[in-house]
Amino acid sequence: MEAKVVRWGDDLVVRLTDSEAEELGVREGETVEIVAKRACPQKARQWADRRYVDGLPVFTLDEMVAEARRLGPDAEPPTVEWGPNRGSEVIDDDRDPY
Repeated sequence: MEAKVVRWGDDLVVRLTDSEAEELGVREGETVEIVAKRACPQKARQWADRRYVDGLPVFTLDEMVAEARRLGPDAEPPTVEWGPNRGSEVIDDDRDPY
């Protein structure tokens, strides 16, 4: 999606139609990050295929784990031992599910 920068009084603004704002998940008063294509072509490409929900990027599990490892051992969550794998993970209880 492209938007044109226009002058509004002494300011420059990016105007979005209601349908564009809804498509991006942007609401009035929210803060957004704008990446100029000319300024950072690599960064713009990095975020071009990103999926957004309510205006926030959605990260994959691999990306989140890589970022936690990059930040160091204090940022990585502890590993939880859930016991041995049981295949279909059957719940042992006497209740009838139906």
